[in-house]
Amino acid sequence: MSIRVIAGIAKGRQLKLVPGDSTRPIMDRVKESLFNIIGRDIYDATFIDLFAGTGSVGIEALSRGASHCMFIDLERQAIETIRDNLQRTKLIEKATIKRTDALALIAKPPPHRFDFIYVAPPQYQQLWLKALQALDRHPEWIPVDTNVIVQIDPTEEVVVEFNHLELIDQRRYGNTLLLFYIARETPVTPE
Repeated sequence: MSIRVIAGIAKGRQLKLVPGDSTRPIMDRVKESLFNIIGRDIYDATFIDLFAGTGSVGIEALSRGASHCMFIDLERQAIETIRDNLQRTKLIEKATIKRTDALALIAKPPPHRFDFIYVAPPQYQQLWLKALQALDRHPEWIPVDTNVIVQIDPTEEVVVEFNHLELIDQRRYGNTLLLFYIARETPVTPE
């Protein structure tokens, strides 16, 4: 399997995969669909790629015009792969790479505002749900109009109501489901 940058200033560059099977890189057609949905909103946006793996999604965002991307992963090999991929694409100047636990990071105040938060954790551990619950508990991460995009296997989907996040769209591509949330203007208050 190989992955590449689909569009933008690094178009066509091949990206390295993380050794082993601890990550599941996004398929090119899913990534292309994702960025077709995001469209021009990516231009000059700030992006955070939680559970970044190869860094493929954040690198695609940078290639398409995002101003900055923070890459978060706990695995040392993933961090090394992200760094290599950023150097291959010559996008490292627009990136911050942190080796840390994504859930622990969300429990702290955000370093700055992010327009897009991408959540694609290891499958079948409900980490996507824990990440969204953490974001909902820490609304300083999700000011109004922040986009939160989740990539999961369709079998992991559960219906959840959040106080600060609203599901606005979902798209299925084979065994990949993308969930699109936006931060609400007015939080839901429990009755």
